[in-house]
Amino acid sequence: MLGEYLIEGRRASEIAASVERAVGAGRLQPGEVLPPLRELAVYLEVNPNTVAAAYRSLRDRGVIETAGRRGSRVRPRPASTSREALRVEVPPGVRDASDGNPDPSLLPPLERALAEAAARSARRPVLYGTPAVDDDLVVLARAAFAADGVTEAPVAVTSGSLDAIERVLAAHLRPGDAVAVEDPGWGSLLDLIPALGLRPVPVGVDDEGPLPEQLARAVQEGVRAVVITDRAQNPTGAAIGRARATELRTLLAENPGILLIEDDHGHGIVDLPLHPLSGVTDHWALVRSTAKAYGPDLRLAVLTGDALTIDRVRGRQRLGPGWISHLLQDTVVHLWRTSAIDPTAVAGAYGRRREALIQALAERGVRARGRSGMNVWVQVPDETGAVARLLHSGWAVAPGARFRLHSPPGIRITVSGLTDDDITPVADAVASATGVGEARRYE
Repeated sequence: MLGEYLIEGRRASEIAASVERAVGAGRLQPGEVLPPLRELAVYLEVNPNTVAAAYRSLRDRGVIETAGRRGSRVRPRPASTSREALRVEVPPGVRDASDGNPDPSLLPPLERALAEAAARSARRPVLYGTPAVDDDLVVLARAAFAADGVTEAPVAVTSGSLDAIERVLAAHLRPGDAVAVEDPGWGSLLDLIPALGLRPVPVGVDDEGPLPEQLARAVQEGVRAVVITDRAQNPTGAAIGRARATELRTLLAENPGILLIEDDHGHGIVDLPLHPLSGVTDHWALVRSTAKAYGPDLRLAVLTGDALTIDRVRGRQRLGPGWISHLLQDTVVHLWRTSAIDPTAVAGAYGRRREALIQALAERGVRARGRSGMNVWVQVPDETGAVARLLHSGWAVAPGARFRLHSPPGIRITVSGLTDDDITPVADAVASATGVGEARRYE
Protein backbone atom coordinates (compact mmCIF):
# COMPACT_ATOMS: atom_id res chain seq x y z
CA MET A 1 0.00 0.00 0.00
CA LEU A 2 2.87 2.37 0.79
CA GLY A 3 4.11 1.98 -2.76
CA GLU A 4 0.75 3.11 -4.16
CA TYR A 5 0.34 6.17 -2.00
CA LEU A 6 3.00 7.75 0.22
CA ILE A 7 1.48 8.84 3.50
CA GLU A 8 3.21 12.01 4.60
CA GLY A 9 3.68 14.08 7.71
CA ARG A 10 5.67 14.45 10.90
CA ARG A 11 2.86 15.42 13.23
CA ALA A 12 -0.31 13.49 13.98
CA SER A 13 -2.45 16.20 12.35
CA GLU A 14 -0.32 16.12 9.19
CA ILE A 15 -0.46 12.32 8.92
CA ALA A 16 -4.24 12.30 9.45
CA ALA A 17 -4.72 15.06 6.85
CA SER A 18 -2.57 13.13 4.37
CA VAL A 19 -4.72 10.00 4.74
CA GLU A 20 -7.95 12.00 4.55
CA ARG A 21 -6.83 13.73 1.35
CA ALA A 22 -6.06 10.33 -0.18
CA VAL A 23 -9.50 9.01 0.75
CA GLY A 24 -11.19 12.10 -0.67
CA ALA A 25 -9.21 11.80 -3.93
CA GLY A 26 -9.98 8.10 -4.27
CA ARG A 27 -6.36 7.04 -3.92
CA LEU A 28 -7.28 5.11 -0.79
CA GLN A 29 -10.31 2.97 -1.55
CA PRO A 30 -13.10 1.91 0.83
CA GLY A 31 -12.02 -1.19 2.72
CA GLU A 32 -8.33 -0.67 2.01
CA VAL A 33 -6.11 -1.59 4.95
CA LEU A 34 -3.77 1.06 6.33
CA PRO A 35 -0.18 0.18 7.26
CA PRO A 36 0.35 -1.25 10.74
CA LEU A 37 0.99 1.48 13.24
CA ARG A 38 4.63 0.61 13.97
CA GLU A 39 5.44 0.00 10.30
CA LEU A 40 4.19 3.45 9.34
CA ALA A 41 6.04 4.99 12.28
CA VAL A 42 9.32 3.48 11.04
CA TYR A 43 8.61 4.61 7.49
CA LEU A 44 7.86 8.20 8.55
CA GLU A 45 10.61 8.20 11.19
CA VAL A 46 8.23 9.30 13.93
CA ASN A 47 7.22 7.98 17.33
CA PRO A 48 4.56 5.22 17.16
CA ASN A 49 2.44 7.33 19.52
CA THR A 50 2.27 9.99 16.80
CA VAL A 51 0.83 7.54 14.28
CA ALA A 52 -1.52 6.19 16.95
CA ALA A 53 -2.81 9.71 17.55
CA ALA A 54 -3.31 10.23 13.81
CA TYR A 55 -5.23 6.96 13.45
CA ARG A 56 -7.30 7.84 16.52
CA SER A 57 -8.23 11.20 14.99
CA LEU A 58 -9.20 9.56 11.71
CA ARG A 59 -11.31 6.99 13.54
CA ASP A 60 -13.04 9.66 15.63
CA ARG A 61 -13.99 11.55 12.47
CA GLY A 62 -15.35 8.41 10.83
CA VAL A 63 -12.70 8.21 8.07
CA ILE A 64 -11.34 4.83 9.14
CA GLU A 65 -12.48 1.98 11.34
CA THR A 66 -10.41 -0.28 13.54
CA ALA A 67 -10.92 -3.98 14.21
CA GLY A 68 -8.31 -4.91 16.77
CA ARG A 69 -5.63 -7.23 15.42
CA ARG A 70 -7.18 -7.03 11.96
CA GLY A 71 -5.89 -3.50 11.74
CA SER A 72 -7.34 -0.22 10.53
CA ARG A 73 -9.06 0.27 7.20
CA VAL A 74 -10.87 2.95 5.25
CA ARG A 75 -14.58 2.94 6.03
CA PRO A 76 -16.96 1.81 3.28
CA ARG A 77 -18.46 5.30 3.31
CA PRO A 78 -17.12 8.40 5.07
CA ALA A 79 -19.19 9.47 8.07
CA SER A 80 -19.91 12.77 6.33
CA THR A 81 -21.77 10.93 3.55
CA SER A 82 -25.27 10.38 4.89
CA ARG A 83 -27.34 7.38 3.86
CA GLU A 84 -30.00 9.93 2.99
CA ALA A 85 -27.90 10.57 -0.12
CA LEU A 86 -29.09 7.15 -1.30
CA ARG A 87 -32.67 8.34 -1.57
CA VAL A 88 -34.44 8.30 -4.93
CA GLU A 89 -35.06 11.59 -6.69
CA VAL A 90 -38.80 11.58 -7.43
CA PRO A 91 -39.54 13.13 -10.84
CA PRO A 92 -42.90 14.77 -11.63
CA GLY A 93 -45.70 12.29 -12.16
CA VAL A 94 -44.11 9.58 -9.99
CA ARG A 95 -45.78 8.59 -6.72
CA ASP A 96 -43.48 8.75 -3.70
CA ALA A 97 -43.61 5.68 -1.44
CA SER A 98 -40.03 6.11 -0.27
CA ASP A 99 -39.93 8.92 2.28
CA GLY A 100 -40.98 7.20 5.53
CA ASN A 101 -43.22 10.09 6.51
CA PRO A 102 -46.47 9.74 8.47
CA ASP A 103 -49.81 10.40 6.78
CA PRO A 104 -50.57 14.11 7.38
CA SER A 105 -54.27 13.30 7.61
CA LEU A 106 -53.55 11.16 10.69
CA LEU A 107 -51.62 13.91 12.50
CA PRO A 108 -53.51 16.07 15.02
CA PRO A 109 -53.99 19.80 14.41
CA LEU A 110 -51.44 21.75 16.41
CA GLU A 111 -53.04 25.21 16.42
CA ARG A 112 -54.81 24.93 19.77
CA ALA A 113 -51.92 23.14 21.47
CA LEU A 114 -49.44 25.77 20.31
CA ALA A 115 -51.78 28.58 21.32
CA GLU A 116 -52.18 27.08 24.78
CA ALA A 117 -48.42 26.76 25.10
CA ALA A 118 -47.95 30.39 24.07
CA ALA A 119 -50.58 31.54 26.55
CA ARG A 120 -48.93 29.58 29.34
CA SER A 121 -45.56 31.15 28.41
CA ALA A 122 -47.13 34.61 28.66
CA ARG A 123 -48.47 33.81 32.12
CA ARG A 124 -45.26 32.15 33.28
CA PRO A 125 -42.26 33.16 31.16
CA VAL A 126 -39.41 30.66 30.96
CA LEU A 127 -36.18 32.37 31.99
CA TYR A 128 -32.65 31.21 32.69
CA GLY A 129 -32.66 29.02 35.76
CA THR A 130 -36.02 27.42 35.02
CA PRO A 131 -35.85 23.60 35.40
CA ALA A 132 -35.01 21.97 32.08
CA VAL A 133 -38.00 19.62 32.09
CA ASP A 134 -41.58 20.70 32.66
CA ASP A 135 -43.11 19.10 35.75
CA ASP A 136 -46.38 18.26 33.97
CA LEU A 137 -44.48 16.56 31.16
CA VAL A 138 -42.56 14.44 33.69
CA VAL A 139 -45.77 13.34 35.41
CA LEU A 140 -47.46 12.36 32.14
CA ALA A 141 -44.36 10.67 30.73
CA ARG A 142 -43.79 8.63 33.88
CA ALA A 143 -47.43 7.56 33.96
CA ALA A 144 -47.22 6.39 30.34
CA PHE A 145 -43.97 4.53 30.97
CA ALA A 146 -45.39 2.88 34.09
CA ALA A 147 -48.51 1.78 32.19
CA ASP A 148 -46.23 -0.03 29.74
CA GLY A 149 -44.17 -1.74 32.43
CA VAL A 150 -41.06 0.41 32.07
CA THR A 151 -38.86 0.55 35.16
CA GLU A 152 -39.49 3.75 37.16
CA ALA A 153 -36.57 6.09 36.57
CA PRO A 154 -35.65 9.76 35.97
CA VAL A 155 -36.82 11.56 32.82
CA ALA A 156 -35.04 13.86 30.38
CA VAL A 157 -36.18 15.61 27.18
CA THR A 158 -34.19 15.74 23.94
CA SER A 159 -34.61 17.00 20.40
CA GLY A 160 -35.86 13.74 18.90
CA SER A 161 -34.85 10.09 19.16
CA LEU A 162 -31.51 10.39 17.39
CA ASP A 163 -30.45 13.23 19.68
CA ALA A 164 -31.30 11.06 22.69
CA ILE A 165 -29.43 8.04 21.35
CA GLU A 166 -26.36 10.11 20.51
CA ARG A 167 -26.28 11.64 23.99
CA VAL A 168 -26.64 8.27 25.72
CA LEU A 169 -23.91 6.67 23.61
CA ALA A 170 -21.59 9.62 24.23
CA ALA A 171 -22.29 9.40 27.96
CA HIS A 172 -20.82 5.90 28.23
CA LEU A 173 -18.76 4.92 25.17
CA ARG A 174 -15.44 5.91 23.67
CA PRO A 175 -14.34 5.91 20.04
CA GLY A 176 -13.49 2.40 18.94
CA ASP A 177 -16.17 0.73 21.09
CA ALA A 178 -18.51 -1.69 19.33
CA VAL A 179 -22.30 -1.23 19.23
CA ALA A 180 -24.80 -3.92 18.24
CA VAL A 181 -27.33 -2.53 15.75
CA GLU A 182 -30.25 -4.03 13.85
CA ASP A 183 -29.55 -5.06 10.26
CA PRO A 184 -31.51 -3.92 8.34
CA GLY A 185 -32.07 -0.94 10.58
CA TRP A 186 -32.61 2.79 10.82
CA GLY A 187 -30.29 4.48 8.33
CA SER A 188 -29.72 7.57 10.48
CA LEU A 189 -28.53 5.39 13.35
CA LEU A 190 -26.23 3.47 11.03
CA ASP A 191 -24.73 6.84 10.06
CA LEU A 192 -24.48 8.06 13.64
CA ILE A 193 -22.53 5.10 15.02
CA PRO A 194 -19.39 5.54 12.86
CA ALA A 195 -19.69 9.33 13.01
CA LEU A 196 -19.12 8.97 16.76
CA GLY A 197 -16.06 6.84 16.10
CA LEU A 198 -17.91 3.70 17.17
CA ARG A 199 -17.99 0.36 15.36
CA PRO A 200 -21.38 -1.10 14.33
CA VAL A 201 -21.89 -4.84 14.74
CA PRO A 202 -24.91 -6.04 12.73
CA VAL A 203 -27.64 -8.17 14.31
CA GLY A 204 -30.28 -9.75 12.09
CA VAL A 205 -33.98 -9.01 12.57
CA ASP A 206 -37.13 -11.03 12.01
CA ASP A 207 -40.76 -10.02 12.65
CA GLU A 208 -40.23 -10.38 16.41
CA GLY A 209 -37.16 -8.14 16.55
CA PRO A 210 -33.43 -8.83 16.95
CA LEU A 211 -32.42 -12.49 16.65
CA PRO A 212 -31.19 -13.67 20.07
CA GLU A 213 -28.50 -15.96 18.67
CA GLN A 214 -27.02 -13.12 16.63
CA LEU A 215 -27.17 -10.72 19.56
CA ALA A 216 -25.45 -13.36 21.70
CA ARG A 217 -22.70 -13.59 19.08
CA ALA A 218 -22.31 -9.80 19.12
CA VAL A 219 -22.02 -9.91 22.90
CA GLN A 220 -19.30 -12.55 22.60
CA GLU A 221 -17.48 -10.23 20.18
CA GLY A 222 -17.35 -7.62 22.91
CA VAL A 223 -20.01 -5.02 22.06
CA ARG A 224 -20.29 -2.30 24.69
CA ALA A 225 -23.84 -1.27 23.77
CA VAL A 226 -26.92 -2.43 21.90
CA VAL A 227 -29.64 -0.32 20.27
CA ILE A 228 -32.99 -2.06 19.85
CA THR A 229 -36.28 -0.87 18.33
CA ASP A 230 -39.27 -2.04 20.36
CA ARG A 231 -42.04 -1.52 17.78
CA ALA A 232 -42.50 -0.30 14.19
CA GLN A 233 -38.88 -1.12 13.40
CA ASN A 234 -37.56 0.80 10.43
CA PRO A 235 -37.53 -0.59 7.76
CA THR A 236 -39.01 -4.04 8.49
CA GLY A 237 -41.92 -3.22 10.82
CA ALA A 238 -40.71 -5.74 13.42
CA ALA A 239 -42.19 -5.57 16.92
CA ILE A 240 -40.79 -7.39 19.94
CA GLY A 241 -43.28 -9.92 21.29
CA ARG A 242 -43.47 -11.34 24.80
CA ALA A 243 -41.46 -14.50 24.12
CA ARG A 244 -38.70 -12.64 22.26
CA ALA A 245 -38.54 -10.02 25.01
CA THR A 246 -38.00 -12.79 27.57
CA GLU A 247 -35.13 -14.23 25.52
CA LEU A 248 -33.49 -10.85 25.06
CA ARG A 249 -33.93 -9.84 28.70
CA THR A 250 -32.34 -13.10 29.83
CA LEU A 251 -29.37 -12.57 27.54
CA LEU A 252 -28.89 -8.97 28.65
CA ALA A 253 -29.30 -9.84 32.33
CA GLU A 254 -26.37 -12.21 31.95
CA ASN A 255 -24.31 -9.30 30.61
CA PRO A 256 -25.24 -6.35 32.85
CA GLY A 257 -22.26 -4.28 31.76
CA ILE A 258 -23.75 -3.70 28.30
CA LEU A 259 -25.45 -0.35 27.70
CA LEU A 260 -29.02 -0.95 26.49
CA ILE A 261 -30.84 1.68 24.42
CA GLU A 262 -34.45 1.06 23.41
CA ASP A 263 -36.12 3.15 20.71
CA ASP A 264 -39.91 3.14 21.02
CA HIS A 265 -40.54 5.62 18.23
CA GLY A 266 -43.75 3.75 17.34
CA HIS A 267 -45.42 4.96 20.54
CA GLY A 268 -48.74 6.53 19.59
CA ILE A 269 -49.09 4.85 16.19
CA VAL A 270 -48.83 1.16 17.14
CA ASP A 271 -51.47 -0.85 19.00
CA LEU A 272 -49.20 -3.80 19.78
CA PRO A 273 -48.19 -3.88 23.46
CA LEU A 274 -44.74 -2.76 24.53
CA HIS A 275 -42.53 -5.46 26.04
CA PRO A 276 -39.68 -3.40 27.51
CA LEU A 277 -36.23 -4.81 28.11
CA SER A 278 -35.13 -2.02 30.43
CA GLY A 279 -33.86 -2.51 33.93
CA VAL A 280 -31.84 -5.71 33.44
CA THR A 281 -28.52 -3.97 32.72
CA ASP A 282 -26.59 -1.52 34.87
CA HIS A 283 -27.07 1.29 32.37
CA TRP A 284 -30.07 1.65 30.08
CA ALA A 285 -32.31 4.17 28.36
CA LEU A 286 -35.68 4.08 26.62
CA VAL A 287 -36.65 6.91 24.29
CA ARG A 288 -40.00 7.92 22.82
CA SER A 289 -40.28 10.45 20.04
CA THR A 290 -43.31 12.52 19.06
CA ALA A 291 -42.32 12.57 15.37
CA LYS A 292 -44.51 9.78 13.99
CA ALA A 293 -47.60 10.51 16.10
CA TYR A 294 -47.59 14.34 16.01
CA GLY A 295 -45.35 15.22 13.07
CA PRO A 296 -41.59 15.31 12.38
CA ASP A 297 -41.34 19.06 13.01
CA LEU A 298 -42.38 18.68 16.64
CA ARG A 299 -38.77 18.02 17.65
CA LEU A 300 -39.16 16.39 21.01
CA ALA A 301 -38.46 13.01 22.58
CA VAL A 302 -38.86 11.83 26.15
CA LEU A 303 -36.02 9.77 27.57
CA THR A 304 -35.94 7.65 30.72
CA GLY A 305 -33.11 5.55 32.08
CA ASP A 306 -30.91 4.73 35.04
CA ALA A 307 -29.96 7.67 37.25
CA LEU A 308 -26.32 7.91 36.13
CA THR A 309 -27.19 7.86 32.42
CA ILE A 310 -29.89 10.51 32.72
CA ASP A 311 -27.67 12.67 34.93
CA ARG A 312 -24.87 12.54 32.35
CA VAL A 313 -27.27 13.37 29.52
CA ARG A 314 -28.72 16.32 31.41
CA GLY A 315 -25.28 17.56 32.42
CA ARG A 316 -23.93 17.55 28.87
CA GLN A 317 -27.15 19.07 27.58
CA ARG A 318 -26.74 21.99 30.00
CA LEU A 319 -23.37 22.76 28.40
CA GLY A 320 -24.88 22.79 24.90
CA PRO A 321 -28.45 23.81 24.05
CA GLY A 322 -29.35 24.02 27.74
CA TRP A 323 -32.87 22.67 27.38
CA ILE A 324 -35.58 21.82 24.89
CA SER A 325 -38.03 24.70 24.40
CA HIS A 326 -40.79 24.73 27.00
CA LEU A 327 -43.12 25.89 24.25
CA LEU A 328 -42.64 22.48 22.63
CA GLN A 329 -42.88 20.70 25.98
CA ASP A 330 -46.14 22.47 26.82
CA THR A 331 -47.48 21.67 23.35
CA VAL A 332 -46.86 17.97 23.91
CA VAL A 333 -48.42 18.15 27.38
CA HIS A 334 -51.58 19.61 25.82
CA LEU A 335 -51.66 16.92 23.13
CA TRP A 336 -51.22 14.16 25.70
CA ARG A 337 -53.83 15.57 28.08
CA THR A 338 -56.46 16.01 25.39
CA SER A 339 -55.72 12.61 23.79
CA ALA A 340 -55.21 14.41 20.50
CA ILE A 341 -54.90 11.14 18.62
CA ASP A 342 -56.36 7.68 19.09
CA PRO A 343 -53.39 5.29 18.77
CA THR A 344 -55.71 2.39 18.01
CA ALA A 345 -57.34 4.25 15.12
CA VAL A 346 -54.00 5.45 13.73
CA ALA A 347 -52.47 1.98 14.05
CA GLY A 348 -55.53 0.52 12.36
CA ALA A 349 -55.26 2.93 9.43
CA TYR A 350 -51.62 2.06 8.82
CA GLY A 351 -52.28 -1.62 9.51
CA ARG A 352 -55.02 -1.92 6.90
CA ARG A 353 -52.78 -0.45 4.18
CA ARG A 354 -49.78 -2.52 5.26
CA GLU A 355 -51.67 -5.79 5.42
CA ALA A 356 -53.48 -5.14 2.15
CA LEU A 357 -50.17 -4.56 0.36
CA ILE A 358 -48.50 -7.60 1.94
CA GLN A 359 -51.47 -9.77 0.96
CA ALA A 360 -51.52 -8.42 -2.59
CA LEU A 361 -47.79 -9.07 -2.94
CA ALA A 362 -48.20 -12.60 -1.56
CA GLU A 363 -50.85 -13.31 -4.19
CA ARG A 364 -48.25 -12.40 -6.80
CA GLY A 365 -45.57 -14.60 -5.27
CA VAL A 366 -43.69 -11.78 -3.54
CA ARG A 367 -42.86 -12.17 0.15
CA ALA A 368 -43.01 -8.97 2.21
CA ARG A 369 -42.70 -8.03 5.86
CA GLY A 370 -44.45 -5.38 7.93
CA ARG A 371 -45.81 -6.35 11.33
CA SER A 372 -46.27 -2.79 12.62
CA GLY A 373 -45.75 0.83 11.66
CA MET A 374 -45.95 2.43 8.25
CA ASN A 375 -43.41 0.51 6.15
CA VAL A 376 -43.26 -2.74 4.20
CA TRP A 377 -39.91 -4.44 3.52
CA VAL A 378 -39.42 -6.59 0.43
CA GLN A 379 -36.26 -8.62 -0.07
CA VAL A 380 -35.20 -8.53 -3.72
CA PRO A 381 -32.45 -10.20 -5.76
CA ASP A 382 -31.41 -6.99 -7.54
CA GLU A 383 -31.97 -3.88 -5.45
CA THR A 384 -30.71 -1.30 -7.94
CA GLY A 385 -32.63 -2.81 -10.82
CA ALA A 386 -35.85 -3.10 -8.80
CA VAL A 387 -35.72 0.54 -7.71
CA ALA A 388 -35.04 1.71 -11.26
CA ARG A 389 -37.82 -0.41 -12.79
CA LEU A 390 -40.32 0.74 -10.18
CA LEU A 391 -39.38 4.35 -10.86
CA HIS A 392 -40.03 3.71 -14.56
CA SER A 393 -43.42 2.24 -13.61
CA GLY A 394 -44.35 5.39 -11.72
CA TRP A 395 -43.46 4.41 -8.14
CA ALA A 396 -40.54 5.64 -6.03
CA VAL A 397 -39.41 3.30 -3.23
CA ALA A 398 -36.47 3.51 -0.86
CA PRO A 399 -33.40 1.45 -1.80
CA GLY A 400 -32.45 -1.03 0.87
CA ALA A 401 -28.84 0.17 0.88
CA ARG A 402 -30.00 3.02 3.12
CA PHE A 403 -30.79 0.50 5.85
CA ARG A 404 -28.37 -2.40 5.39
CA LEU A 405 -24.94 -3.40 6.61
CA HIS A 406 -24.64 -7.08 5.67
CA SER A 407 -28.27 -8.17 5.25
CA PRO A 408 -29.59 -9.13 1.78
CA PRO A 409 -30.81 -6.49 -0.71
CA GLY A 410 -34.30 -5.13 -0.32
CA ILE A 411 -36.64 -2.19 -0.86
CA ARG A 412 -38.77 -0.25 1.61
CA ILE A 413 -42.28 0.83 0.69
CA THR A 414 -43.98 3.46 2.87
CA VAL A 415 -47.74 2.89 2.95
CA SER A 416 -48.68 6.26 4.49
CA GLY A 417 -49.67 7.82 1.20
CA LEU A 418 -51.33 4.76 -0.35
CA THR A 419 -55.07 4.49 -0.88
CA ASP A 420 -57.13 1.35 -1.38
CA ASP A 421 -57.00 1.96 -5.12
CA ASP A 422 -53.19 2.07 -5.04
CA ILE A 423 -52.64 -1.40 -3.59
CA THR A 424 -53.14 -3.42 -6.78
CA PRO A 425 -51.02 -1.14 -9.02
CA VAL A 426 -48.19 -1.07 -6.46
CA ALA A 427 -48.24 -4.85 -6.01
CA ASP A 428 -48.26 -5.39 -9.79
CA ALA A 429 -45.35 -3.00 -10.22
CA VAL A 430 -43.28 -4.60 -7.45
CA ALA A 431 -43.90 -8.12 -8.77
CA SER A 432 -42.86 -7.03 -12.25
CA ALA A 433 -39.86 -5.00 -11.08
CA THR A 434 -38.41 -7.68 -8.84
CA GLY A 435 -39.05 -10.60 -11.15
CA VAL A 436 -39.95 -12.69 -8.11
CA GLY A 437 -43.53 -13.30 -9.12
CA GLU A 438 -42.56 -14.10 -12.70
CA ALA A 439 -39.86 -16.52 -11.61
CA ARG A 440 -42.20 -18.38 -9.29
CA ARG A 441 -44.75 -18.90 -12.02
CA TYR A 442 -42.16 -20.96 -13.88
CA GLU A 443 -41.08 -23.04 -10.87
